Amino acid sequence: MAVIEKLGLEDTYVDILQKARKGQHLSLEDLAERADLSVSEVIRVLDGSPETRLIQKLAFVLNLHGPSLVTLAQEQWAPQPVAPMAGLAMLTTPFSDMTVNAFLIWDPDTREAASFDTGSTCQPMLDCLRQNQLTLKRIFITHTHLDHLKDLDRLQDETQANSYGSAVENPLGLRPILPGNGFVLGNLTIRVLGTSGHTPGGVSYFIQGLARPVVIVGDALFAGSMGGAYHAYQEALRNNREQILTLPKETIICPGHGPLTTVGEERAHNPFFPELKA
Repeated sequence: MAVIEKLGLEDTYVDILQKARKGQHLSLEDLAERADLSVSEVIRVLDGSPETRLIQKLAFVLNLHGPSLVTLAQEQWAPQPVAPMAGLAMLTTPFSDMTVNAFLIWDPDTREAASFDTGSTCQPMLDCLRQNQLTLKRIFITHTHLDHLKDLDRLQDETQANSYGSAVENPLGLRPILPGNGFVLGNLTIRVLGTSGHTPGGVSYFIQGLARPVVIVGDALFAGSMGGAYHAYQEALRNNREQILTLPKETIICPGHGPLTTVGEERAHNPFFPELKA
C-alpha cells in the first residue's frame, strides 16, 4: 500500500480572490466600487493583508463564502488527512516551481491497475507498479496541460497500456472518451464525469469498488479552492457543483495539485460554493 503524501494547500486566500475576480472579469476599480472600498484597500488585501472586514466585503461581492475565506486567510483550516487505502496511490513529482499529482488505482484482488495523469515523470508510478506487482491496463488523462501528461510517451512505451482522454480536448490522439462513458477494472468501475471549465474538455473519473469511493479531478477542484477558469468560470463552478460535490460525502477527492480532500470537506469549507454551506 503506497503512502499518501502530506502536502500544503495549493491556493492561498489571495489566489482564491484573484481567481474569482478574473473569472468574473472585474477590474480592481470595479471590485472596489462594488465592495464600497478604495482601490488601495483592495490592493492591500491582494498583497496579503488578511483584514477580516475587507475580506468579507470582497467575498460577498465575488459570491464567495466569507467565513471560509477568512478561515483560510487565518490559516485555520486544512482538510482532515486521508488515511492510506489499499488500491490508491498518489505520486507527487516536481514541475517547475510547483508539484503535480498523478494517481494509481488498482483492484487489490486482480492487481489490475489504471493510472490517471503522469506528472512530470512517470518513474514513481513505474516503481509503484513494480513494488505492488500490478499490471497497468489503462492510462487516463484529466486534461492536456503539460504538467499532467509530460511523461505520457514513456508510460505508454513501458507498459503498453491503452491511453484515454477527452474527445473534446485530444491533441495527442488518445482513445477518445466522453462524459458518461464507463470502464471496468477487475472488480472496480470507473465513470467519466464532464468537468470542463479549467480547460474546454477537462474530465474527472469516479471510481467505485474500493473501501471508499474516489474521484480523480485533475485541476477542476483543489482542497479549499479550484483550478483557474478565466474564460469559463461559471461553467467550472457549475460542473464542480453538479458533477463532483453531489457525490457521497465520504468520496475521496484526488486533485492535480495539493492534498487529498473529500466531498464532505469541500461542501463545508470551499469558499467557491457558498450555496452548499449549512
